Amino acid sequence: MTRPTPRRLAPLVPADGAAVFLIGMRINRLTHVWRWLPVLFAMPRMIRELVADPTSGLVGRPRTFVSGRTILVWQQWASVDHLVAYARSTDRAHLPAWQAFNRSVRGNGAVGIFHETYLVDPSTAEGVYVGMEPLGLGNAWGTADADGARRTAEQRLGRVPRR
Repeated sequence: MTRPTPRRLAPLVPADGAAVFLIGMRINRLTHVWRWLPVLFAMPRMIRELVADPTSGLVGRPRTFVSGRTILVWQQWASVDHLVAYARSTDRAHLPAWQAFNRSVRGNGAVGIFHETYLVDPSTAEGVYVGMEPLGLGNAWGTADADGARRTAEQRLGRVPRR
């Protein structure tokens, strides 16, 4: 685990943009373990595959969050093109897992899945980290001190602060 820093840090978003991808599942029927367990085990396989391949487009380290019966994996990608290429690749882990989900689980109500994709542009994304290690954008693309021209959210977004 990274040690928290007392400094205020702001994430550096690439000039040509990036993509944030949230993907996850919700266990709807706890007793139907045989239905949701394969879905649960599919994600770590995909993450290992992506992390092992620096050309995949996955940037930084994915983060996993659990809240009750919902599991969320937060990822940063170099571009939506990289994300789509991975999702559609016939020789990678995602497509077979998606096909298996559709054959055996989709529509039975035991488990649900979701994903959301956000296009990130430096003029529409900002952040700050105080007393903790950088997450998300800062974890993927690095940080700079949140002072001077990066002191406020408006400044980090390139907007003139309101007076």
